[in-house]
Amino acid sequence: MQPKPMLFSALTTALAPTISLAQTAEAMPPADEIGYIFNTFMFLVTGFLVFWMAAGFSMLEAGLVRSKNVAMQLTKNIALFSIAAIMFHLVGYNLLYPGEGWTISGVLGAFAPAVLEPVGGSAQTDLSYASVGSDFFFQMMFCATTASIVSGALAERIRLWPFLIFTLVLTGLIYPVEASWKWGGGFLDTVFGFQDFAGSTLVHSAGGWAALAGALILGPRLGKYGPGGKVNALPGSNLTLATLGTFILWLGWFGFNGGSQLYMNSAGNVADISRIFANTNAGAAGGALAALGLTQLLYRKIDLTMVLNGALAGLVSITAEPLAPSLGMAAQIGALGGVIVVIAVPLLDRLRIDDVVGAIPVHLVAGIWGTLAVLFSNDEATLVGQVVPILIVGAFVFSVSGAVWLILKATLGLRVDAEAEAKGLDRAELGMEAYPEFTNG
Repeated sequence: MQPKPMLFSALTTALAPTISLAQTAEAMPPADEIGYIFNTFMFLVTGFLVFWMAAGFSMLEAGLVRSKNVAMQLTKNIALFSIAAIMFHLVGYNLLYPGEGWTISGVLGAFAPAVLEPVGGSAQTDLSYASVGSDFFFQMMFCATTASIVSGALAERIRLWPFLIFTLVLTGLIYPVEASWKWGGGFLDTVFGFQDFAGSTLVHSAGGWAALAGALILGPRLGKYGPGGKVNALPGSNLTLATLGTFILWLGWFGFNGGSQLYMNSAGNVADISRIFANTNAGAAGGALAALGLTQLLYRKIDLTMVLNGALAGLVSITAEPLAPSLGMAAQIGALGGVIVVIAVPLLDRLRIDDVVGAIPVHLVAGIWGTLAVLFSNDEATLVGQVVPILIVGAFVFSVSGAVWLILKATLGLRVDAEAEAKGLDRAELGMEAYPEFTNG
């Protein structure tokens, strides 16, 4: 006899949780495998977000350079990202994370390409952390970000191929070596106890030092500075794109800082990632509002480009320690980053250092501030342990970058000639333009 429909339905409803729990228990992977899955998933998703920052840098730079140089900036950005991907595979990853394979212990990592072996559904793998592929993918994005910082600062007068050769050295050698001193277990970590959670110094200031060396050797754009200390404004082509680029970078920074928690295998780690997201956002907001208010106070008009860079400086400032501060402190750390930008941009101009997009104030100066700000919230940080590594990384990146720039200047030549600069690098270097209907009439 078939059960009555209502009775059958009631029995099914009553037994469903028991059956479901039994099936779930049988299908549930071991705890270490669950942790491995969540850590790997975190690296992949946050890596996607950091990858999206490449689009942010491209749009920011396209908006802040003049129309005649937009296609060149876009070309540089897609090329530098591709170079970083290949160089990080060939040499960068194992220089940065040598494990036990240091060439010089604590100083110089291993010279070997990254190897990602296929695992397969049933093959054995080390479940203690995350997949090597996901770690490589996430860390490679940081390498590309360092190179993106240099691109905007030297815009509108540098030749394409010398810039790309420098990018090859920066992403393959300079960045992996100095970052290994902390993140690879090198001497900045073991000797100084240096604290730099997601790279205010190791990524952002490093890119800023490389950009500063290049800007000094390359010289300013034609017409940027006049006699008697006069500074001539050379407005960018599209503040809409620049604003879009800033918001894309703001979004990508959640992956940049959040993924640097490195683990998502427990409730505590997930809670910390959430806190990092909130503090990252607060830092950006503080930087933007501080720049907005200060430009109104100093110039009686708000400067949108300063507000955009203020938000970015706030993000850079909170990157060295996005977990420990309260929301209020995170906003204050970011706000001081925004103030730094408003002060540092005209200071560079007084020194006749031409930085087209403000990368040096945003990434170098605010990066230094953010690394020092760790002292206010992280009990493990010491003054010596923060200041000395800042100086060591700065000296290394600036001197090696300067040497590379000088070699390129003496051999290939760094700068386009005056005629090409006046015409614009789109036409002179690429033979195409981003906005031909406007620039050609």
